[in-house]
Amino acid sequence: MDWKLFNTISGEFFYILIALIFVLVGLNAFRTVKHPSKKYTTLAFWLILAFTFAIGPHLPGIVTGICVVIVALLTGIKGVDHGECHDPEPAESRKHADHIGYKVFLPPLTLAVSAVLLASFLPKMSGAVVLGFSGIIGLIAALLLTKAGLRMSAQEGVRLMDNVGTTGFLPQLLSALGAVFTVAGVGEVISQGVSSVVPEGNKFIACVVYCLGMALFTIIMGNGFAAFSVITVGIGIPFLIMQGANPAVVGALGLTAGYCGTLLTPMAANFNIMPAALLETKSQYAIIKAQVPFALIMLLIHIGLLYFLAF
Repeated sequence: MDWKLFNTISGEFFYILIALIFVLVGLNAFRTVKHPSKKYTTLAFWLILAFTFAIGPHLPGIVTGICVVIVALLTGIKGVDHGECHDPEPAESRKHADHIGYKVFLPPLTLAVSAVLLASFLPKMSGAVVLGFSGIIGLIAALLLTKAGLRMSAQEGVRLMDNVGTTGFLPQLLSALGAVFTVAGVGEVISQGVSSVVPEGNKFIACVVYCLGMALFTIIMGNGFAAFSVITVGIGIPFLIMQGANPAVVGALGLTAGYCGTLLTPMAANFNIMPAALLETKSQYAIIKAQVPFALIMLLIHIGLLYFLAF
């Protein structure tokens, strides 16, 4: 079996499915958004995203870049509004919740188990394709459990995507920004700046600066992986590893120190803002507020662990 071809075709199929959801979100917003001008800007936002997802690999890089800029501008001018979706009545939700009970966790567990099994027994299947097929299996499990139809699943998909809104695309954009920062040599600039602050040979201060740098840069970038490449090049390698620190310990604790920053930033939209939107909390920052004390305590623990375990 030609796994490369299979992964390519399957991946494109799932991206087209995602694009169709974006089109439905845009059309629903166009029908229901009350502000006259925002009807068109919201529709444009979702259709441009659908366009890039559906035929992105076949577009010249400049065209994709222009699409990203337009999407950013539409978001920046607050031209993207939420459409009106059918929200179930509280009494109806309560009735279904009492009927299904804890079985509601079966579909997501089915998705997770399916992903593990597919990745284990079909290792040549790409990660994105594994997630796609696991999502379909999870959807089938949800339909069998709730006795709902495909129309209902599409409506709920549109509602959730509309609730999440523009924040759903921050992780992709921030990951790309991290790669740009690395290529641009931001790590070297940080290294030069830190060298004037950290006393030469002071391992404890180097540990503090590295962990704090990972957390702060993750807060800015919203992505621990993006921060890791920049801060490790700028601080981790010259001030820790070159001073005799264990690279494995530095890498592992550095990345998880960055995750402490993830808990503190709205830029980590997929961790903090999207769940708040899905749970429909009163404040979009409710999850971050609950995580602040734990994040700060864990960051202090990371500094101590790095100092005692790395050297």
